[in-house]
Amino acid sequence: VQDESPAPAPLLRHEFRVSGPKVERATLYACGLGYAELHLNGKKVGSDERDPGYTNFDKRVLYVAYDVTKQIRPGANRVGAILGTGWYDVHDRATWNFDRAPWRGRPRLRLLLLIEFADGSVQTVTSGAGWQTADSPILFDGIYTGEVYDARHELPGWDQPGPQAENAKFFAARVMPAPKGKLVALSCPGVGITRSFAPKAITEPKPGVYVVDFGQNLAGHVRLRVKAPAGTRITMRYSERIDKEGMIERSQIDTFMAKSDPPQPFQTDVYICKGGGEETWEQIFSYSGFRYAEVTGFPGRPAKANFEARFAHTDFESAGGFECSNDLLNRIQQATRYAYLSNAQSIPTDCPQREKNGWTGDAQLAAETGLMNFRSTSFYEKWLDDFADDQAPDGKVSVIVPTGGWGSGNFNPAWDSAYPIVAWDLYRYCGNVPGLPDLGVQDPRHYDHLKRYVDALAATTEEGVIPFESLGDWVPWKTETSSKLTSTVYLYVDATIVERFARLLGNSEDAAKYEDLARRTKDAFNRHFYDPAAKTYGSGSQTALSMALYFDLVPNERRAQTFAQLVANVEGQGHIDAGILGAKYVLRVLSESGRTDLAYKLVARKEQPGWGWWIEQGATTLWEDWRGESSLNHIMFGDVSNWMIQWLAGIGLDPDSPGFRHILIHPEPVGDLTWAKAWHDSPHGRISSEWSVAANVMTLKLTIPANCTATVMLPGKPLDGAGNRFEIGSGTYEFRTALRP
Repeated sequence: VQDESPAPAPLLRHEFRVSGPKVERATLYACGLGYAELHLNGKKVGSDERDPGYTNFDKRVLYVAYDVTKQIRPGANRVGAILGTGWYDVHDRATWNFDRAPWRGRPRLRLLLLIEFADGSVQTVTSGAGWQTADSPILFDGIYTGEVYDARHELPGWDQPGPQAENAKFFAARVMPAPKGKLVALSCPGVGITRSFAPKAITEPKPGVYVVDFGQNLAGHVRLRVKAPAGTRITMRYSERIDKEGMIERSQIDTFMAKSDPPQPFQTDVYICKGGGEETWEQIFSYSGFRYAEVTGFPGRPAKANFEARFAHTDFESAGGFECSNDLLNRIQQATRYAYLSNAQSIPTDCPQREKNGWTGDAQLAAETGLMNFRSTSFYEKWLDDFADDQAPDGKVSVIVPTGGWGSGNFNPAWDSAYPIVAWDLYRYCGNVPGLPDLGVQDPRHYDHLKRYVDALAATTEEGVIPFESLGDWVPWKTETSSKLTSTVYLYVDATIVERFARLLGNSEDAAKYEDLARRTKDAFNRHFYDPAAKTYGSGSQTALSMALYFDLVPNERRAQTFAQLVANVEGQGHIDAGILGAKYVLRVLSESGRTDLAYKLVARKEQPGWGWWIEQGATTLWEDWRGESSLNHIMFGDVSNWMIQWLAGIGLDPDSPGFRHILIHPEPVGDLTWAKAWHDSPHGRISSEWSVAANVMTLKLTIPANCTATVMLPGKPLDGAGNRFEIGSGTYEFRTALRP
């Protein structure tokens, strides 16, 4: 374990000269651990935050590359970096023991600047002996705790070439050993600041204590503007909630931080002014989950112009959207997108405040929403590599990925199944198979890892089912579902996925093996979890019924009865009664069996429990539980967005046609909806579906991209008498159909 009191973030720099012909191209490659902000000739390089990304540093370390051609000057140049602790040197003490991670070490930098000249010659600048270092004004930085910045310690011009007055503060940098992990390029988008929010209100619940409300729960930090005497210390503490007195309330989100005397800071930024005019500052190496910022130490009464919330996340392009005539659903869609982005931080996380962990269950349940709404393919491919790095020789994977050791050594099938499920989602939604040979990628390791995982899980079964308790249908409203049941479902799912991958690879022997495992698991599931007296699965919960139906574990002769039980349960309760597993599959099963109207009622209701109730309570992101007692920025209930795009607007994924080469169009004008529209940028181009209803006639407008086909399934009775089902190719179309009264 390293020193619990980290040193100030180091500055590193090196001066070099460029002479000769014109610079044709200059590329800066850098791996700074935990994080590095790169500088060249007085300017920051790139616009990303917290590069190069989080991995198991004993297995794999990432580097980033930037085109710096325009920043290179003839003559003297200076390259530099500021290093943060990040996940490499976690000194914050919390439940997950990252302060004891085996890779932990002081921040360090590996850098290569490659300068290519017009005559074909090359000059390289590398990190090593001859570099200089000094303490930066960042006195403290921690991934959970925040940053302390003393502007009085700034060294103007530290990153510019030439003699500088502060040179005496620099001394020779020490050459550090490289981390154990393989050096690999960051292949997904970096974390960027994509939007800023002005305050909605500023209150003063106690003298000198100001609470700034930005109106939106998000991941990021506050940019501060202030004019104050040197030494003025301004503290900003971040929170999702305020209490009855208007003070910030953080008991739900700081619960996992280790208690100490004095207490550790948590989600806290401190700025110490240098004086002499207006100062602008924002932290660079940490982030918080918040809607509110408590500000103390501010000179005088602050105005809204003094603060700006900065939304920071993996910088995806949008790849889909949904709107409809019911504004409640629009707000659920918006809240889902904010929750998803808040939890995209080079890995898919559960929440951006108290944990920041790659909880595998949360991520697998939200992956389809992520792929439908954003260009997130490379993000998930990177995370699958994290799984491969994490997997133990016995086949197990950790419940959070990456991990420094916490959460490893046990099976949690509903969570662990993120590895095969996300890999399969990438194939279904994008048409590519990450890490499988002969299908666009040469590294076959994911297939081998998936087999090892499924083999190890299958070896734990007794009489064909999972015999142990584990994480299952997390945070249900009322009715619990046996984790043995849900785990056995996921064993079946995992075996089926590996069988399908084997067939794609032409491996008939493996395909037969995992097909047989799936068949035996299905038989065992029905023997152990079907109650012939009650004629139901498990306790008859919404989760048990919907998962059995969705994954085709119910024999054909029993499907109608089982679906009728699910409908009766939902209609009888009138609301969702499931945790994170069931909440995804209840909506899908209802829609796939012709009851989108009932699924819509679950989503659109404003009473507790449900997505609509969250919005009615002021939610701007999705919450962790139906009661609102925990985190207010979680993504694990986020498949509702995918359901709205696919089942209300009608852009459906054909499971037999990966990458939307063939599309299932099935719009559903249910409930009080008078119009809905959605779009998705598939690998082949944009798909759009837009329908409206007037005088009991639905008009549907479609766009199908080039080289794609679609099956259109219309409700009601087409006005031209041509039927309800059409096979179409690429192009734009309009259909009109009379709805049933």
